[in-house]
Amino acid sequence: PHAGPYTITKHAITGLTKQIALDGRPFNITATQIDVGNAATDMSAHSAKGTLQPNGSTKVEARMDAKHVANTVAYVASLPNNVTVLEMIVMAAEMPFVGRG
Repeated sequence: PHAGPYTITKHAITGLTKQIALDGRPFNITATQIDVGNAATDMSAHSAKGTLQPNGSTKVEARMDAKHVANTVAYVASLPNNVTVLEMIVMAAEMPFVGRG
Protein backbone atom coordinates (compact mmCIF):
# COMPACT_ATOMS: atom_id res chain seq x y z
CA PRO A 1 0.00 0.00 0.00
CA HIS A 2 0.98 3.61 -0.58
CA ALA A 3 3.64 2.51 -3.07
CA GLY A 4 2.33 4.05 -6.31
CA PRO A 5 5.42 6.16 -7.10
CA TYR A 6 7.73 3.22 -6.29
CA THR A 7 5.73 0.88 -8.53
CA ILE A 8 5.66 3.39 -11.38
CA THR A 9 9.42 3.94 -11.30
CA LYS A 10 10.10 0.20 -11.02
CA HIS A 11 8.10 -0.43 -14.19
CA ALA A 12 9.88 2.47 -15.89
CA ILE A 13 13.25 0.89 -15.08
CA THR A 14 12.02 -2.42 -16.50
CA GLY A 15 11.09 -0.70 -19.77
CA LEU A 16 14.38 1.20 -19.88
CA THR A 17 16.37 -1.99 -19.25
CA LYS A 18 14.61 -3.79 -22.12
CA GLN A 19 15.12 -0.84 -24.46
CA ILE A 20 18.83 -0.59 -23.62
CA ALA A 21 19.14 -4.33 -24.24
CA LEU A 22 17.52 -3.95 -27.67
CA ASP A 23 19.31 -0.76 -28.70
CA GLY A 24 22.64 -2.03 -27.41
CA ARG A 25 22.73 -5.24 -29.45
CA PRO A 26 24.58 -3.76 -32.45
CA PHE A 27 27.24 -2.44 -30.05
CA ASN A 28 27.61 -5.57 -27.89
CA ILE A 29 25.96 -3.76 -24.97
CA THR A 30 23.73 -5.67 -22.58
CA ALA A 31 21.54 -4.57 -19.68
CA THR A 32 20.33 -6.36 -16.57
CA GLN A 33 17.67 -5.39 -14.04
CA ILE A 34 18.27 -6.95 -10.63
CA ASP A 35 15.29 -6.50 -8.31
CA VAL A 36 16.42 -6.77 -4.72
CA GLY A 37 14.15 -7.95 -1.91
CA ASN A 38 14.78 -7.08 1.70
CA ALA A 39 18.56 -7.16 1.95
CA ALA A 40 19.67 -6.67 5.56
CA THR A 41 20.91 -3.09 5.35
CA ASP A 42 20.14 0.14 7.17
CA MET A 43 17.59 0.92 4.45
CA SER A 44 15.50 -2.17 5.27
CA ALA A 45 15.94 -2.09 9.05
CA HIS A 46 12.31 -0.98 9.43
CA SER A 47 11.08 -4.27 7.90
CA ALA A 48 12.55 -6.17 10.86
CA LYS A 49 10.05 -4.27 13.04
CA GLY A 50 7.08 -4.73 10.73
CA THR A 51 5.95 -3.48 7.33
CA LEU A 52 2.49 -2.47 6.20
CA GLN A 53 0.84 -5.25 4.18
CA PRO A 54 -1.87 -4.97 1.48
CA ASN A 55 -4.55 -6.08 3.98
CA GLY A 56 -3.63 -3.23 6.34
CA SER A 57 -1.82 -5.39 8.88
CA THR A 58 1.80 -4.97 9.89
CA LYS A 59 4.10 -7.97 9.50
CA VAL A 60 7.78 -8.58 10.18
CA GLU A 61 9.37 -9.47 6.85
CA ALA A 62 12.30 -11.78 6.24
CA ARG A 63 15.60 -10.22 5.21
CA MET A 64 18.65 -11.72 3.56
CA ASP A 65 22.33 -10.98 3.94
CA ALA A 66 23.37 -8.24 1.50
CA LYS A 67 26.30 -10.42 0.38
CA HIS A 68 23.80 -12.38 -1.72
CA VAL A 69 23.03 -9.25 -3.70
CA ALA A 70 26.74 -8.60 -4.19
CA ASN A 71 27.24 -12.20 -5.33
CA THR A 72 24.40 -11.80 -7.83
CA VAL A 73 25.92 -8.64 -9.29
CA ALA A 74 29.33 -10.34 -9.50
CA TYR A 75 27.77 -13.35 -11.27
CA VAL A 76 26.03 -11.21 -13.89
CA ALA A 77 29.21 -9.17 -14.41
CA SER A 78 31.25 -12.34 -14.86
CA LEU A 79 29.23 -13.55 -17.84
CA PRO A 80 30.83 -13.34 -21.27
CA ASN A 81 29.61 -10.56 -23.58
CA ASN A 82 27.54 -12.99 -25.63
CA VAL A 83 25.43 -14.03 -22.60
CA THR A 84 23.00 -11.85 -20.69
CA VAL A 85 20.53 -12.02 -17.83
CA LEU A 86 17.75 -9.56 -18.62
CA GLU A 87 15.89 -9.68 -15.29
CA MET A 88 16.48 -11.29 -11.92
CA ILE A 89 14.81 -11.10 -8.50
CA VAL A 90 16.93 -11.78 -5.42
CA MET A 91 15.00 -12.00 -2.16
CA ALA A 92 14.72 -13.89 1.10
CA ALA A 93 12.83 -17.14 0.48
CA GLU A 94 10.41 -16.33 3.31
CA MET A 95 9.59 -12.86 1.99
CA PRO A 96 5.95 -12.28 1.00
CA PHE A 97 5.44 -13.07 -2.68
CA VAL A 98 7.40 -10.65 -4.86
CA GLY A 99 7.36 -7.81 -2.42
CA ARG A 100 3.96 -8.01 -0.74
CA GLY A 101 1.85 -8.69 -3.71
